[in-house]
Amino acid sequence: MYTVVVGIDDSEERAIAQANALADMPGSEEMRAILLHDFIRNPEGASVSQVASVRRARERLEDAGIEIELEESSGEPAAAIIRFAEEEDADMICVAGRKRTPTGKVLFGSVTQAVILDTDRPVLVCSAESGD
Repeated sequence: MYTVVVGIDDSEERAIAQANALADMPGSEEMRAILLHDFIRNPEGASVSQVASVRRARERLEDAGIEIELEESSGEPAAAIIRFAEEEDADMICVAGRKRTPTGKVLFGSVTQAVILDTDRPVLVCSAESGD
């Protein structure tokens, strides 16, 4: 069994792309996927199971026979993804990239870029264009 921490944001399209990429991997039936959603703001007190993008990814991965766990955090998404990967001794991290201009990356940062640069674990970066 190998473990993948999957950083899921609010985009259903990106979540489906991530789920499809993982489901299509060889040996996916031996995978445990931890779907992690980071609540930057959560005044309503929602839980991870209420996030539409997480639900969509969960459905796709369960259909593929992949063991799923749901986790949530609050604060800085990249740090949370890396922390969970370390705590779970994950074999890989899966994130979804989004198209941004170089200026946009400087102004708003990039979770994907931060995860790639700040972890020593393999990182699978999925494109939303690979979703259904």
